[in-house]
Amino acid sequence: MHQGLIIKGYGGFYFVQSEQHIYRCRGRGRLKRDEQSLLVGDRVLFTIMDNGAGVIEKVLPRRNALKRPPVANVDQAILVFALANPEPDLKLLDRLLILCEVERIDILICFNKVDLVSGQSASKLAGIYQGAGYEVIFTSAIKKMGIENLREKVKGKISVVAGPSGAGKSTLLNALEPGMSLKTGEISSKLKRGKHTTRHVELLPVAGGFVADTPGFSNLYLPDMKKTELGCYFPEISDLAGQCRFLDCLHLQEPDCAVKAAIDKGIISQCRYQNYVAFLSEVMARERIYE
Repeated sequence: MHQGLIIKGYGGFYFVQSEQHIYRCRGRGRLKRDEQSLLVGDRVLFTIMDNGAGVIEKVLPRRNALKRPPVANVDQAILVFALANPEPDLKLLDRLLILCEVERIDILICFNKVDLVSGQSASKLAGIYQGAGYEVIFTSAIKKMGIENLREKVKGKISVVAGPSGAGKSTLLNALEPGMSLKTGEISSKLKRGKHTTRHVELLPVAGGFVADTPGFSNLYLPDMKKTELGCYFPEISDLAGQCRFLDCLHLQEPDCAVKAAIDKGIISQCRYQNYVAFLSEVMARERIYE
């Protein structure tokens, strides 16, 4: 039996890389009977048939698994957002950050198209997320700015590249690995949002690691959680929550709230807090439905 990594799933087949070879495999029937799904990024045990094809016998334990994009064993998430054309959707960015926090995946925020905005504008936006404890880098896929820095970040890891259509994900991957020739979309001048161009999840070999190029999307549901848990997934809120008068403080109108005090002092971003409040409303509405 051999061990390998699923790098692509397509048309009912799974392409498994083992050492320097890639085998086209199907899952053993018992995996379906056990309702065990197969994901890109899964490390599996498989047998090789006489015709050179493979059969996946077992899925090895996962470190983690994302639902959207559906990738397993992710070392880090690289969240790519354009600084302009289209404008960055910070509510979507904060949703993605929550998902990564829930899955305990390391996070790298990549603000692309830095050549289209002023340095002051870029620094101000980066400061919001650096202040929350996140690593931020700037790139320009077109101008080849920040590409070497990004290449070092993906080396030796399985990374998922996520973000809205039009942010330049495919163009960045082409810059990281010349000759990859992924399809890239044009920005719709009418809708000001990208056209979806990537059709399936695939692990692409980049700089001694793997990068998951994933379908574009414009919306993401929050994971199931209690209203008191949401603040745990905002690092800057979580760091101060223990200083609030009430252990179950939601940081809304409660007295002696350390988080609200930090917002008043400019320590916590007003934008991030507004998104927290919006997300809290979603979580509370969902709680009422299931009461």
